[in-house]
Amino acid sequence: MARAVPKARVMRTVMTEARGRADGPPARGEGALAPRVLIVEDEPALLRALRINLRARGYDVGTVATGREALAEARRRPPDVVLLDLGLPDLDGGIVIRELRGWTGVPVIVLSGRAGSGDKIGALDAGADDYVTKPFDMEELLARLRAALRRGDQSPGGTKFTIGAYEIDTAAHTIVRQRPSSPGANTPGDLHLTPTEWRLLEILLNAPGQLVGSERLLGEVWGPGFERSTHYLRFHMAGLRRKLEDDPHRPRHLLTEPGMGYRYQP
Repeated sequence: MARAVPKARVMRTVMTEARGRADGPPARGEGALAPRVLIVEDEPALLRALRINLRARGYDVGTVATGREALAEARRRPPDVVLLDLGLPDLDGGIVIRELRGWTGVPVIVLSGRAGSGDKIGALDAGADDYVTKPFDMEELLARLRAALRRGDQSPGGTKFTIGAYEIDTAAHTIVRQRPSSPGANTPGDLHLTPTEWRLLEILLNAPGQLVGSERLLGEVWGPGFERSTHYLRFHMAGLRRKLEDDPHRPRHLLTEPGMGYRYQP
């Protein structure tokens, strides 16, 4: 098993002077808010060093020390990117990544003293976007952070979709009714989805008009070993139709392709 890097070595590398150079967030439109970075780290000195460096470069920074706090904070104030330590006191970082991936595509950069290839592969397979091994150079981390933010800003297709009476914003994770429902429709108001429903819906919305196979959906949402558990899909897709379609029994947008998978039809 790979040994964790001593924290003293980490701090000698990370405690760099915040000099205010031209290495801040990627440029955004006039009036746009500063990118929000959520730092999840249980070492107080490292957490403080990261917070000081990022704030000095114009980021809006939130900090937490546990995995459960990270999940709660990400829902309360959705970040633009997450910096995540794997060795948290309550939850393994891989579990935090999988929980986030149940409802959000926010970029996740792992910061870890675990240098083994197995740890890196595990984190990336769980849904991390990048992996930085401690000790790390602050300038390199900032470059990776800017790259992650650019990828998030350039995600294809936008983040707003319409199904029936509802506008879905996958970035803000909101579903708001935009017009009265059709007569007899089963759409009671602004909606709440479960994390599993969000993940299923986001996968379909990001492939408009395309067949998404059942095995892919099961693998991405539930993980390896669930590729044949098609009853999970039937149950959750029925729930999505009840919440979103004007007529759940005659869906227009969340379609089943018998024996193959599902499709979002705009």
